[in-house]
Amino acid sequence: MAAPPQLRTLLLAVNALLRKRRYHAALAMIKGFRNGAVYGVKIRAPHALVMTFLFRSGSLWEKLRAILQATYIHSRTLASFVFTYKGLCSLQSHLQGKTFQVHSFTAAFIGGLLLFGENNSINNQINMYLLSRLLFALCRLGLDKGYLPEPRWDPPLFSGLVWGLVLWLFEYHRPTLQPSLQSSMTYLYEDSNTWHDLSDFLFYNKKK
Repeated sequence: MAAPPQLRTLLLAVNALLRKRRYHAALAMIKGFRNGAVYGVKIRAPHALVMTFLFRSGSLWEKLRAILQATYIHSRTLASFVFTYKGLCSLQSHLQGKTFQVHSFTAAFIGGLLLFGENNSINNQINMYLLSRLLFALCRLGLDKGYLPEPRWDPPLFSGLVWGLVLWLFEYHRPTLQPSLQSSMTYLYEDSNTWHDLSDFLFYNKKK
């Protein structure tokens, strides 16, 4: 069934507006907000679902509420950051007449302070995720620019050091690790030390 004439007219007007270059920066901010919200849901909802049902106690409603809350916080924060970042980049380019590399850093720095600076588990997890990839990227950039020599270490040695250090921290300095990592490692290395019968040895982690 064909769309009503009024709706077709409205769609044509909206599409004409979206194609206007003079509004591109503002529209890019809006679409960035949309993409940030959608991506936040896609990333956080499955993760929160698995982690909540694996490690969190409480009723089904309490677990579902925790999943929805974590997903909402992640989605809202990421959407707001993308909106802020793109807006500040556009503002700097407009004021200075052209785009400079420092604009990207400045906009993200301000956005990070405002939106990812709060000390909560979701922000901490995102910041730690970015930090590990940032360090690798900076090392690659240093190699590409010739600032760093080619590494001579063996990848298996690197893997051994990472796992050796993290298990040492878990066993003897556990509070230094992020709570979600503590929960995962407790499930793997500590809960496997305890059982009472076949039910919590093979079918369940803990006896119900």
